[in-house]
Amino acid sequence: MTTTSSVISDAMRAAAGRELSRLVSYPVSASDIRRWALAAYYPAEPPPRYWDAEVAARSRWGGIIAPEDFNPFAWMSAEPRGLPRAAGVSDADVTEQHLGIDGPGLARQLNGGCSVEYGVPIRVDDVITSVHRLGGYSERDGRLGRMLFTALESTWTNQHREVVKRTTMTLIRY
Repeated sequence: MTTTSSVISDAMRAAAGRELSRLVSYPVSASDIRRWALAAYYPAEPPPRYWDAEVAARSRWGGIIAPEDFNPFAWMSAEPRGLPRAAGVSDADVTEQHLGIDGPGLARQLNGGCSVEYGVPIRVDDVITSVHRLGGYSERDGRLGRMLFTALESTWTNQHREVVKRTTMTLIRY
């Protein structure tokens, strides 16, 4: 297999670590957590730590907590106000366009996987901040030519700056 030239430009390398977006949630309510847990566990009853204040108070968490997959941005965000704005998923260079740089011009992309690390649980009245960054790039040759791996990192923290969740998603473009 012949090695081709790099699809990672100097501008793309320099963009690693830059912030792509920032969201701030409304305060999380007990009702938000309860509804999420009901939907996630349906048709079974969710564990009481997600909806029963008395049981949750006696647990190791000392109160109601949200399931790990709870998303406080699922409906609206407080900052920026309103509904989440989705990028055009059909555009393979959307990350670079958002940063104001030229993308690699590769036509196809697919999900290369996702890893998640959980920190402290989300609790009633928490305000969550999500910061989404370009983690960086790597590349290698594949059967269809040069493949570009793009790491996108998202870190959620609560109002005490404690990490709630870190997610790394890998996009593969070719």
